[in-house]
Amino acid sequence: MTAPSWAELTRVFGRIGLLSFGGPAAQIALMHRELVETRPWLTESAYLRALSLCMLLPGPEAMQLATYAGWRLRGITGGLLAGLLFVVPGALIIAMLAFGYATYGQLPLVQAAFLGIKAAVIIVVFAALRKVAAKALHGAQGWIIATLSFLALFAFGLPFPLVVIAAGLFGMWFGKSPAPTPDTTPLPRAHSLRTLAIFGALWAAPLAVLLALGQDFLLQLGLFFSKLAVVTFGGAYAVLAYMTQTVVQDFGWITTNQMIDALGLAETTPGPLILVTEFVALLAGFAQAGLGGAVAAGVLALWVTFTPCFLWIFLAGPYMERIATQPRLVNGLQTITAAVVGVIANLSVWFAFHVVFDEMQVPKWGAIPLPVRDSFNPEAAFLMAAAAILMLVFRRGFVTSMLILAIASLGLTLV
Repeated sequence: MTAPSWAELTRVFGRIGLLSFGGPAAQIALMHRELVETRPWLTESAYLRALSLCMLLPGPEAMQLATYAGWRLRGITGGLLAGLLFVVPGALIIAMLAFGYATYGQLPLVQAAFLGIKAAVIIVVFAALRKVAAKALHGAQGWIIATLSFLALFAFGLPFPLVVIAAGLFGMWFGKSPAPTPDTTPLPRAHSLRTLAIFGALWAAPLAVLLALGQDFLLQLGLFFSKLAVVTFGGAYAVLAYMTQTVVQDFGWITTNQMIDALGLAETTPGPLILVTEFVALLAGFAQAGLGGAVAAGVLALWVTFTPCFLWIFLAGPYMERIATQPRLVNGLQTITAAVVGVIANLSVWFAFHVVFDEMQVPKWGAIPLPVRDSFNPEAAFLMAAAAILMLVFRRGFVTSMLILAIASLGLTLV
């Protein structure tokens, strides 16, 4: 097949970037229609292999799938173009929403409207939990891994990266699978080393500059989001609890309620949901140093979140066929996916507690903050029940439900 022109590539991936609402499932379906069904740029088998590869890698799989498609069609430049077009529209919208939120988010009526948005977010996370569980949990082992993952995070407060690594190693060493199929495809070692050196240097460059300038806050932020880019298996929902724990409890950059608001607004924009990292960074930077700090923090978060995505694809792409024949890697991914169910369950409980109860405290007999019974918020509980009915019973979309619940919350406040 003749490679598409740059104009056509820009037009198609630009449209994908502007229309990529609805999370990774909807985004993957949109790309399948545009790249496989509407025009013969990728075959069905190539598309499915690419999707499998992207699910093996850390980072947002839909953005990486777009990057891989662009790379297959027009090399590294095509991959960069496709990936950027997938991310940039949502990133610009997130920036505008974040500045508006930082300026007006503390007004009483705005806070009242956001209570309805928070209720919708809880149900969105619960719906994601149901979908992931239906796909990932097969047999007793999957349920056991998911339960242990939940307990490790909720009851014992273990770090998210440790849970993911432990699950992956267990799957790689104890998973049952057929022997690997021999693959004699030549390995492009020189290309891989060059790619690793170039994109690794690009990833590390701003961190080195910040270290030299003594910018402690930005350096700490960049290092954290860099670590997040390495452990982001299972999508944005899987790392939100870890992100919340770190940026709220450890660093104190934002509050838990601001974290839930950030997720709610990120749900309304096109592009990968992991753009919530940009929102968090913008709020943290604004609190630290005003508008200039917000811009610097937001740009840095985008850089260290998505530069690794390009690195993973350009590094792993030439090894596509060989990776697909490695059962240990596939087993490790399956076990991580099962663990992610427990991670998202922990996130659901965490967010629900913080929305329905106004206060949390650490009990004398434990180390995990639990809700204070007397701080129960009946309005929040009512809105969460209404959100469940709207989205799970009547199948209304997030944006529609969010608007209805925000108006209902305003009405309750005014009454």
